[in-house]
Amino acid sequence: MSVFPVEQDRRFVAAGYGNILATGSDSHISARCEGFASGVINIGELEVLQISRFEFVWGSNLSQEKKKGVTFYKPVGIPNGFFCLGYYCQSNNQPLQGYVLVAREVACSNPQATKIFNSDKFPALRKPLDYTLLWSPNDGSEENNDSSGYFWLPQPPEGYKAMGFVVTDKPEKPELDEVRCVRADLTDSCETHHLMFKTSSKLSKLPFRVWSLRPCHRGMLGKGIPTGTFFCSCYWNHREEPNIVCLKNLNPSLHAMPNLDQIHALIKHYGPTVFFHPNESYLPSSVEWFFKNGALLHQKSEPKGQAIDTEGSNLPNGGKNDGKYWIDLPNGDKKTILKSGNLESAKLYVHVKPALGGTFTDIAMWVFCPFNGPATLKVGLMNIALNKIGQHVGDWEHFTLRISNFTGELWSMYFSQHSGGVWVNSCDLEFIEGNKSIVYSSRSGHASFPHPGSYLQGSSKLGVGIRNDAARSNLYVDSSIQYEIVGAEYLGDGVVAEPCWLQYMREWGPTIVYDSRSELNRMISFLPAMFRYSVQNMFNKFPLELSGEEGPTGPKEKKNWEGDERW
Repeated sequence: MSVFPVEQDRRFVAAGYGNILATGSDSHISARCEGFASGVINIGELEVLQISRFEFVWGSNLSQEKKKGVTFYKPVGIPNGFFCLGYYCQSNNQPLQGYVLVAREVACSNPQATKIFNSDKFPALRKPLDYTLLWSPNDGSEENNDSSGYFWLPQPPEGYKAMGFVVTDKPEKPELDEVRCVRADLTDSCETHHLMFKTSSKLSKLPFRVWSLRPCHRGMLGKGIPTGTFFCSCYWNHREEPNIVCLKNLNPSLHAMPNLDQIHALIKHYGPTVFFHPNESYLPSSVEWFFKNGALLHQKSEPKGQAIDTEGSNLPNGGKNDGKYWIDLPNGDKKTILKSGNLESAKLYVHVKPALGGTFTDIAMWVFCPFNGPATLKVGLMNIALNKIGQHVGDWEHFTLRISNFTGELWSMYFSQHSGGVWVNSCDLEFIEGNKSIVYSSRSGHASFPHPGSYLQGSSKLGVGIRNDAARSNLYVDSSIQYEIVGAEYLGDGVVAEPCWLQYMREWGPTIVYDSRSELNRMISFLPAMFRYSVQNMFNKFPLELSGEEGPTGPKEKKNWEGDERW
């Protein structure tokens, strides 16, 4: 038997634990039953705990490429009273770094507990009635049983749901006591996400695929909680609902979320340093500096723009983006000054919200740049600076820190990149000091990247696309110091004072229409004939902003203000 603890790549709160977790008294919150980073989270009728110690069960390289193989693990070290919900799977191309949740029923010995659930209901957890063998690489033959994996789907009692699979290295069924099923009303639907593994038809008679799972209902209002288990199947299509579900947080208190003091401590501890390209011409600024130095509010049918108060108090408040208002730059020297930004005044605007059913905290950090510069087109070895395509007034970009409410660890970071983005595990981040990671902002476009380099928005195979160049320089903003918390709705009314400008739901720049097609066609005419057809097809797939740019909206108008990131 081999037991593997998760590698300590996660960035812990370490020596700052006491400061991070202090609640205004000398008590240490980790000794309390509830609260941020206390280890156990109450989700209604259940309490859940992360397990990150695993016992190896079986590993598969049936994809013919070892790095594309996966390994399956049994969680171990489960405390008394808690029960396993399913086994864990991870790709072989990364260090062991995940978790699964284990659960126990909440005792109804206090009045608060009885308010959360009805004690007349059936138990929250029950053993499965049986197991169904889903797949084995030897298809159940007696040969090579010692080296095979067997995948078992728990058969839940009526009114209960299976939360995960059990994997063994022997053909005998697992014990019924191995896992628990959860009462259906305490669960939420989930969906497959990344395809982690699929067998080769040459090496396995039956097709077999393994996916990671995520809740269907995400964002700060979503109640779905991933258990860390996986989904696998031989004959499943995406139109079907997986027969594995996730948990649902039915505790309205969100007691595991950090309080305001803890938020400040987390930002000071984990706040990244944002590096801008050494040749960046369009730097960030504070919103206040932008207003103070000449930004104008324009209204439809009004010939002249109106000066904006430093706090944005005269901006139209609330409503929706109806096209009646927009912000623009003044003419003359002030326009040049505003386009360049002001690094000294720049800060990160912070929105804190629950994630994954309140088991994680998302700290979204928004950076404001008065101007987004024109794009650079890469065609093979050629780099072509575009005149206007891609530029617009008022650029809002962001990245997000996802922190475990079980432990206070930085779990991952989201890097927003134009029309999409990517989550990066904390062990794959670049750190500048202690637990503070680095964000690289791309030249002119200000997309966020975890490492320096030249990233192509287009076809890397053809070598055609928009360049995103990211590098370290002496142009940077330290978000652990230069920040302002502008939103944390879960803390209640009045705890965080939202600035006036955050309620401005209209456009932060005018709508611009480019004659991009003629400019792109002119470029194509200079290319060798062998490249023209491929490049023309690639241009047709480029994002809409290359042919026109609507004025960007502010953070609160973005879908990910309340919803999950795009991943």
